[in-house]
Amino acid sequence: MPKNKSNIKPEGDRILSTSQAINEALAEVGARNKDVLLFAEGIDDPSAVYGTTKDLRKIYGDARIIEMPVAENGLCGVAIGASICGKRPVISFHRVEFALLAMEQIVNNAAKMHYASNGQHKSPIVIRLVIGRGWGQGPQHSQSLETLFASIPGLKVLMPVFPGDTKGMLIAAVEDNNPTIIIEHRWCHYVKGHVDEGYYTCDISSPKQIRKGNDVTIASTSYSTLEAIKACDALNSIDIHADLFDMRSVSPLNVQGLISSVEKTGRIMTVDIGHKTYGIGAEIIASVLESTKQPMNSNPVRIALPDHPVPSSRGYIPGLYPDANKIVKRACEMVGVEDDKINYSLEYLKKSQGDLPVDVPDPSFHGPF
Repeated sequence: MPKNKSNIKPEGDRILSTSQAINEALAEVGARNKDVLLFAEGIDDPSAVYGTTKDLRKIYGDARIIEMPVAENGLCGVAIGASICGKRPVISFHRVEFALLAMEQIVNNAAKMHYASNGQHKSPIVIRLVIGRGWGQGPQHSQSLETLFASIPGLKVLMPVFPGDTKGMLIAAVEDNNPTIIIEHRWCHYVKGHVDEGYYTCDISSPKQIRKGNDVTIASTSYSTLEAIKACDALNSIDIHADLFDMRSVSPLNVQGLISSVEKTGRIMTVDIGHKTYGIGAEIIASVLESTKQPMNSNPVRIALPDHPVPSSRGYIPGLYPDANKIVKRACEMVGVEDDKINYSLEYLKKSQGDLPVDVPDPSFHGPF
């Protein structure tokens, strides 16, 4: 059996996958608050939106869990109307791109409701969007688009990675009075980790520090955080230690911890799953450098997707996405280590990752849908 490519060792005695944690969060909020509604295309499909809505009809009942037609703009309009009347709808779309058909409702109604009504109305909706990757996705089912949503005042945008965080952040988003976009990477659904029982919330306004070090500051989003963890382990083998931050929230974007870290390391690298130009990495770096008071030891580095659509052909995938190899190489360049140490670190990384087919994250993955 190939090794788990995520290189994440679950800790704790209650281990769930991220998809199971999402399912549990939806069950918790549905049982506690009768105003929570669930809208989706494919609730009754055997996959149950990748298992995240499995058996929820038993908790919500037929009146609160609603299978919607393939009409995303209308779906969001219904949900926004319900939210104005005191309900808390959760919408699940199988792909980020499906929300593009509802942008008029999301941008002009949900995001502006509080401002346009002078605070008299609110639209506490949660919209779950899934990023596809791997065989069968192509350019129309593999986009992240977090910067598109994060640029709209009034929207909160979350990108959780780990099961425990995902459960707590989803519950917090349902409680929040603002419209919230939660972008889930399909490959993160397979990540396993400890998840507390019961009803709890996690902070939805700040990053989470994953690794500590003095040599370089790394800020990552979504699935790229898993690649950054592998890279940090490989860098440790040559005595390079990074401060790694999982940017769980990209709107609001809280960089206070990053500023303190960069003033210590003098180096900042961003790793994100969107395109490089106008990407979230550029915003993170600009926000940090506007406030840091210390001189930098190297130029900032952005690792992201190139500025063209993701191809359908599997042959074009190797080298396309941000990965641990790219992070290791660029971090070594920033610190200024010798070639033999770089090669040692890359060899360490190769051995730790194991061998999997092209563009498959984990032996348990059964994508694309």
